[in-house]
Parts: sequence; C-alpha cells; structure tokens
Amino acid sequence: MRWMITPGWKGNLLALVAGALTPLALAPFNFWPLEIVSIALFYLSLRELRAGWAFLRGWCYGLGAFLAGTSWVYVSIHDYGAASMPLAAGLTFGFCAGIALFFALPAWLWVLCLRRNHAPASDALAFAALWFGLELFRSWFLTGFPWLFAGYSQMDGPLASLAPVGGVWLLSFSVALIAALLVNIPWLIRRPVSLVAGIVLLIAPWFGAIAFKGQVWTQPAGEPLKVAAMQGNIAQELKWDPGHVQDTLALYRQMTIREGKTDLIVWPENAIPVLKEYADSYLQDVTAIANQRGATLITGIPVRERDDKGQDRFYNALTVNGDNTNTYYKQKLVPFGEYVPLQEQLRGLITFFNLPMSDFVPGPEGQPLLTAKGYQIAPFICYEVVYPEFVADMATRSDLLLTVSNDTWFGKSFGPQQHLQMARMRALESGRWMIRGTNNGVTALIDPFGRITTQIPSFELATLHGSVVPMKGATPYLTWRLWPLAILCGLLVLWALARRGLERSRPIV
Repeated sequence: MRWMITPGWKGNLLALVAGALTPLALAPFNFWPLEIVSIALFYLSLRELRAGWAFLRGWCYGLGAFLAGTSWVYVSIHDYGAASMPLAAGLTFGFCAGIALFFALPAWLWVLCLRRNHAPASDALAFAALWFGLELFRSWFLTGFPWLFAGYSQMDGPLASLAPVGGVWLLSFSVALIAALLVNIPWLIRRPVSLVAGIVLLIAPWFGAIAFKGQVWTQPAGEPLKVAAMQGNIAQELKWDPGHVQDTLALYRQMTIREGKTDLIVWPENAIPVLKEYADSYLQDVTAIANQRGATLITGIPVRERDDKGQDRFYNALTVNGDNTNTYYKQKLVPFGEYVPLQEQLRGLITFFNLPMSDFVPGPEGQPLLTAKGYQIAPFICYEVVYPEFVADMATRSDLLLTVSNDTWFGKSFGPQQHLQMARMRALESGRWMIRGTNNGVTALIDPFGRITTQIPSFELATLHGSVVPMKGATPYLTWRLWPLAILCGLLVLWALARRGLERSRPIV
C-alpha cells in the first residue's frame, strides 16, 4: 500500500477518486462521513511526496472533486447553451481542470513549507488551517467559486451546530482537522504527549457541537408573515422567447389572482422577462391585485439604467412593489450566464457565449436592504447566496433573508440540491428565516436552524404556502464573522513555518 503515499500514477488515481467522493458527502446524497474519508486520503497521499509531485496530486484531487461535483456545468453548456456533446464535454473538463488548481497550489505549499510528519498533532492543525485558507481564497479569487466546501457535508451532520459560531468555515476546519488526526493515529500512539493532544483535538469539535446543539441565538422581531412563493416552471428555452412573454406574464398574474389573504407574494428571479420600463403598467396591475389580498409583491426583473456617459447598463434586479417600492441590483454575477469575460473575443464563437440576458453589470456595493411589511429583508439573487461573508454582511442588518433563483440551468442534475444546501447553511449561520423562490425548484421556506419547513416539488407549476418569522439579534458568526478563525489559522501556519525553519537550520551532529 506504499503506492498511496509515493509518486506515481496509482497514487494520483487514488487522489482523483478521493476527490470524487466529495459530492457524495453533499446534497442530495448527504453521506457526510465520506468527506472525512476524502480529505483523509488526500492528506495521506501527500505524506511523503516532494513539492512537484504534490502539485500534481493536489490537481488530481481537485479534478476528481469538480468533475464529479460540478457535472451540472455540462448540462448548462450542452442542454441550454446549444453546444455539441464533444464541445460541452471539453469546456466542462477545461473548467474543472482550471478550478482544480485551487487544490494543486495548497498541496505544493503544504509539502514545501509546512509539513512536519514527526509532529502529528501540530501537523494536523496546520493542515486544517491551510484547508481553511484554501476555501477562503477560493471564495474571492477572480470573483470566487465557493462551491463544494467541506463544511457543507455537515449541514445535516453532527457538527452542524458549530455553523452559527464560526460559519461554514469552522465546519470545514473541523472536518479537515478530524481527517488529518485520524490519519495520524499510528504516529500519535508512539508519542504519549502528542497522543493526549491528538485525542483532545479529535474530540473537541464533537463536544463543541453537542454543547451548542439547540442553542437559540436570535429572537422573533414580530409576528409570523404568511408567504406565497410562486413557482412558474417556465422552460428555459421559452423564458426569453419574445413569443412566450405574454403567456409568462399571464401565468403569474393568474397565480396571484388565485391567492387568498397573505403578507408576501414572491416571484422568482427574472419572473418578468422584460425590462422594468416596459412592464410598469403590468406591475401596477398585479401590485394592485396583491394589495387587495393584503400582500406585498416581490419579483425578479431586469432593469435598464443610463449612466453618466449616456450608456445603457443592465441589472439583474429584485423589486418590492407597492407604496414603498424599492429595488436591489445583483452584485455577484455568474460568469458566462450573466456576463461574458473577454466578451469582445468570445461573443459569437458559440451559442453558449451569446445566451439571452448575458450582458448584466454588477450592482453597487452597500445597497440598502429591501423593505416590506415594515421589515428589513436581505435579498440574494441566485448565485449570491453561496458567498458566506457576503450574505453575513447583509444578514446582520436584516430581519429576514430572501433568495430567488432560476435553477432551470442545472436541469435535473444535483446542482439545485447543492444550491439549496448552501442556502440552508446561510440561514443556520445567521439564525434567520429564509424564503427561497425559484422558477422550477427547489422552492422552500427555511427556519433559523437551517431546516426546511415547507417545500414544493421541482419541475411543477405550484405555489408554496407557509409562514416565516422576522428575527432580531445575531449569532456569534454574524458578530465576529471569520476573523477569530482566520487569526487562529494564521498563527498555526506561522508556527508551522517557524518550526519547520528551525528544524532545517539545526546543525547535523
């Protein structure tokens, strides 16, 4: 079995398979122990490699994780981007191969600068700190791709109650630490002092989770609000078809007419598939219908504005309609779906680079929250909800979370379930209710513990009915964010660097 930790194709293949275990630990499979197994195999595979080989092995691990975990990219490119199977497969592989470098570089740094096999307890701590750094870097570099974080495996796992304390970051750190310590058991038992430290570190996350289980961090800020979230189930190929626009508008109007007494009516992302300036009379009509039912209408809609230079700027927006009309412009855009990087070179090459409404610009930072029924609502459009720090910043000022999406792009892959799982984590981290409205699923209401209280089937025309409670107060994560963990991890890395440097500088006697 020595091939697992030495250079060669067998070890690289093991890393590829270990990475591919990652999505099995996440939604919709949720077999959380596999994430520990996955990271443990990766950590073990780096134990005796040199830096150059470690780079390749890290890349293999990342490639396995993203090929298996983001296979829905192929669905978006092939099914909705009209790319041929070979082209879609090639683009998907290229995307995953590039993203896999996020694991290659830390593996190289680990072996080059931090690894100390003879100090198993501190070595595991440094590895967990580097894992945290890897996920943090991946969340912002080149706008970020915060998908497949290890901590999401614990959304329905035994460590979930740590999320309000340190966010998904603390969960990922804990999972990586546990994985590394389990691998190091054979070396820990040879050193009594290290064994004691290893046991304490190994059980600390579990005992911490038990201590915080059931802890209520936030309190109701008002009476429950009745919600009607409408799922139009509009096929993606029809959504932006000019010949189908009137059918779409009529559908949502009829769904609203059928509603009884309620507080909030929520339509999904870009439910109105025309610019807001062309839909004003329609919006006034359906807003009046909603008001007759005592409801405030919130809907996704594209907006055009003209900048100081007289140029048109298009925004993916979410608007509250009524006496207190207010609008939020999406800040975190999806590459190729909502804007095309290097568009002068790429537009026109293939249909995928010319998708409808792929010329949005990001909204300004520091926008006010949406206001409805006298409460502050933190709005997130589609992809935005997967950014932990971005959501935490807005959630701190809110009474309620709202995310709208159009997961039709994912088809029947497990992408929508992964997306829902991340939305659930945001509710758990912030201790707030979340309304999730989508075009074709998963439309759901999520409580402050990240539990789904109500949902409707995907790929069906339906309206979700339920209640949410505005909340006040803050979890420790909203108060302190990732900074306590970041400082700890920084110190652990500096300690490992210092110890490694001292060991190398000692003269050989």
